[in-house]
Amino acid sequence: MTAADEPGDQRARVNPFAPPSGRLAPASASAAAPPLLSPQARADAPIAAAVVAPPAAFGSGAWGAPPPFSAPRRPRPRRSLSLAWLAPLLVLALAAGALGGVVAVRVLDTGLLEDAGLPVSAAPVGAARAPESVAGIAARVLPSVVAIQVEGADGTSTGSGMVLRQDGYLLTNNHVIAAGAADGATIEVLFADGTKEPARIVGRTGDYDLAVIKVERTGLVPLTLGDSDDVAVGDPVVAVGAPLGLQGTVTTGIISALNRPVSAGDATDTAFINALQTDAAINPGNSGGPLVNAAGEVIGINSAIAQPPGAGAVTAGSIGLGFAIGSNQARRTAEQLIESGTATYPIVGVLLDQSYAGEGVQVATSPQQGQEAVSPGGPADNAGIRSGDIILTIDGRPVTEPDELIVSIRAKAPGETITLEVRTGDDPARAIRVVLDEATSQ
Repeated sequence: MTAADEPGDQRARVNPFAPPSGRLAPASASAAAPPLLSPQARADAPIAAAVVAPPAAFGSGAWGAPPPFSAPRRPRPRRSLSLAWLAPLLVLALAAGALGGVVAVRVLDTGLLEDAGLPVSAAPVGAARAPESVAGIAARVLPSVVAIQVEGADGTSTGSGMVLRQDGYLLTNNHVIAAGAADGATIEVLFADGTKEPARIVGRTGDYDLAVIKVERTGLVPLTLGDSDDVAVGDPVVAVGAPLGLQGTVTTGIISALNRPVSAGDATDTAFINALQTDAAINPGNSGGPLVNAAGEVIGINSAIAQPPGAGAVTAGSIGLGFAIGSNQARRTAEQLIESGTATYPIVGVLLDQSYAGEGVQVATSPQQGQEAVSPGGPADNAGIRSGDIILTIDGRPVTEPDELIVSIRAKAPGETITLEVRTGDDPARAIRVVLDEATSQ
């Protein structure tokens, strides 16, 4: 025990930490205040335990008088919380913890979860599609549609085609494979299963822009050619092909119009076709592919698209105006090409005046390039049509442009009879029946 710890010891020593007033700062931990010492006794007094008070205890002035001593306070007895207070405090603590967790998640959350828990479709995997749906039609048609690639002197061209017979006969457009007729050119067919086969030309015609090619393969599934004469405006259709080389592309639309006079092919081999118009998307590379109805029957061969004025080949694409050769014409021509390698087309035996701007269309008034306006002994001559006559209708349908009359006649077969409404000069119009003659496509 030190001197400072002995009870009753009145000795004191000078506290070097005492303020100049000679008084000691109170020790906050003392049990009682020490007695004041006289200056004479300071030298002999023992060192008393002292605690320096914080500066605030001395006031704002310099070494001010210490606050008066007071007796130490007895500690108050602790009171225990009753259950009535404990339960609400626990609930409040839990609520504060939850709120803090929410705030922490919102402030510090990285967005990562252990399980995303996204909704799952209730539909069964691989559910069957109705046969009449677009998916159902596509499933039946796609295996019988091919992509065609031609390598020639001018580069590579692509198009589409369809299976005509199980033993390898395919139908496409003439302009798709025309370059393949040159020496050294090759034609390759890509099937839906990814296999390829070289092909050869069986026959082709620029007058109808149709061609038949053949691969050495059997077991193919041919598509059924429907009746294009039974098509009505508004009928739903599906176009299938390889636009821009994208094989197996399916687009949908409707029949927008019938009997559209369209020039197809290229500048050196122009075809005049009586086309079905559709708004199904048809793009470069779709040529030669099938246009099918809701039953999956082929009603047309996609052949041409309209282009805005000034659009070049690079910018050409679907603007909702696509044209297809009717399946009845395609059947008739394909049969001729498979059986003989050549095709025929009907003629009426007149030349038309392209500059005429009146009602109907006019038979030329004079020979053109050495050819008579009305071929002597031809169908028109035999029916009594003369140079300068005005043709107003064909089979009751008005014609206003030369191309309309040409494609309407081309849609017929040689030997068929048509009815023309003809007017000569100021005479009343009369109906004339004409039996169509035949010419061989070059």
